Amino acid sequence: MTMTPERDPAAAPPRVVDCLVVGGGPVGLLTAVLLGQAGLRVAVVERRPRRYPLPRACTIDHEAIRILQAAGLMAEHAELFEPSRGDRGGYEFRNGRGELLQAIDWNRAAESGWANTNGFHQPDLEAALEGLAVATPGVSVHRGWSFQTVSQHHDGVSVHLHRTDAPAEVAPVGSRWLVGADGANSAVRRRLGIGMEDSGFTADWLVVDYAPLVEENWTAFVTQYCDPAQPATAVNSGPGRRRFEFMRRADMTIEELGLEATAWRLMASWGVTPETARLERHAVYTFRGRWAHPWRVGNVFLAGDAAHVMPPFLGQGMCSGLRDALALAWRLDLVHRGLAGPAVLETYGPERAGHVRELIDEAVAAGRVICELDLERAAARDAEMKRFAADPEAVTREPPHPRLGRPSLTIDSAGVDGRLAPQGRVHVDGRVGLFDDVVGGGWQLISLGGDPAELCDAGDLAWFQQLGGVVADLSGRGHLHDVDGFYQRWFAAHGCQAVLARPDFYTFAAGSHTDVPHMLARLRQALHPAPTAGE
Repeated sequence: MTMTPERDPAAAPPRVVDCLVVGGGPVGLLTAVLLGQAGLRVAVVERRPRRYPLPRACTIDHEAIRILQAAGLMAEHAELFEPSRGDRGGYEFRNGRGELLQAIDWNRAAESGWANTNGFHQPDLEAALEGLAVATPGVSVHRGWSFQTVSQHHDGVSVHLHRTDAPAEVAPVGSRWLVGADGANSAVRRRLGIGMEDSGFTADWLVVDYAPLVEENWTAFVTQYCDPAQPATAVNSGPGRRRFEFMRRADMTIEELGLEATAWRLMASWGVTPETARLERHAVYTFRGRWAHPWRVGNVFLAGDAAHVMPPFLGQGMCSGLRDALALAWRLDLVHRGLAGPAVLETYGPERAGHVRELIDEAVAAGRVICELDLERAAARDAEMKRFAADPEAVTREPPHPRLGRPSLTIDSAGVDGRLAPQGRVHVDGRVGLFDDVVGGGWQLISLGGDPAELCDAGDLAWFQQLGGVVADLSGRGHLHDVDGFYQRWFAAHGCQAVLARPDFYTFAAGSHTDVPHMLARLRQALHPAPTAGE
């Protein structure tokens, strides 16, 4: 049998591709996988010669897990994620005396069919994503290559890369599109001259990752210790791992904060010592909230930390980047196949920026609560939060549920548009599973009022199926059944019978069963707007 030679990850990328992705972290790799699965030729270039071996992000939410499901990763790698479970809470705020001030319900029933919040080890996820990328036809990953310059023309970009350890060795690449997913210090963003807006929040924190050698008993998946003597965070960071984070006080230098001895000293109060734990990593970060404007210049797009950074207090940094990847990939796919006009690309930045700004604002607000060092203000904060917590229905609150920013590729639907659409378990032809796996992902037209296909114009229906859309009757009168009543509850809560969901799981339109033809017609119009006079 003829063996296929192993790919050289240090080889120069192809001279011509459909999309060049700069940055080989989770966002860049996922973007490449999704585009490759859609049939595009994609090259990923990463300046580091090897994957970063240490933890960074450590929590991932249900929506991001559904995105990984859409890429085909969850079928073989669900064990990488440890869900937060319990009767209430999951995310606690406690004061310096250990009193519960507030809880966020991270153990809520989530819309996406997965546990609301999960811990994970980022190097394991990156290894799985890179393995999936190199196994995807049309996708190649090239390590040890750095972005240098980009020039744009009417039908694409010309990019020059150089070998990271030999800058004189240059590789030119021609591509229809360029995606800058190259981190908070993005070279792509700087080259384009895109500025960053700032929330005004900044704080230095020591992040310590360790593996417990003895059994530990934590009351919550994440605990924020709002202690003015030493603000701290304890996090379940994936199977067999834990994380502590400690804010730098004014009486400590950054250099002292970064010492291994400081990490052990600060963790000792929780019984974490060299005898009870193995230290994996300690590093000092400056937590801040920032976002780029704009996210697109011509044929170049930003995604992930290149477009936004936020304090980690809600665990939404990487999740937001994975949302960027899917939101951009389905648009590029449709334009590449001629199934949508270039105008659909114009909504990528405004939608994602509006969504992520709300998360940044929430994370900064949480950070201001946690990082308070003034004793009097901390006491007033505790008193206010305890008064709020006196109401047993108020002590636990929902995590943020942002809607897409505007303008968006949606139509007004009584507030349901631009919000996350559901995924529950369904039964069809003897098979039970999550809807995306059993029926299909991508565009979804679902109704509780009957078969949507019976109402649709044949041409619109054929066009929708060409998009990859699926049509589902969840009325219970057909072959498909709502196993847990999940869809019944979601539709009742949102006051509708039918929903048209986009490939990134956000609602394009919702309404009554008889509104289905109107939804399809409006989608077709949105993807292929009529030319204006003079065009």
